[in-house]
Amino acid sequence: MKCVICKKGSTEPGTTTVTLERGGLTMVIKGVPAQVCKNCGEAYVDERVASELLISAEQAAKAGAQVEIRQYVTA
Repeated sequence: MKCVICKKGSTEPGTTTVTLERGGLTMVIKGVPAQVCKNCGEAYVDERVASELLISAEQAAKAGAQVEIRQYVTA
C-alpha cells in the first residue's frame, strides 16, 4: 500500500506502539502488528486489531486504571 502521509513510500508488515487516551486513562500497547511505511515510518493498524485495542482500553478504564503499558497479544 502507498503511504497516504508522505505519498512516497510503500508499506510493509511490521509492528508499532499505539498510545490511547480516554478520560483519566493513558494506555500504551507495544508490538502492535501494522503496515509500516518504509519512507516515513507511519503505521497503519487494520480494523480488527484497532477494535481489539479499543476493547482492551475500555476494560482497563472500567477497572480504574490510570496508566497501563502492555505488550500486544492476539485475542
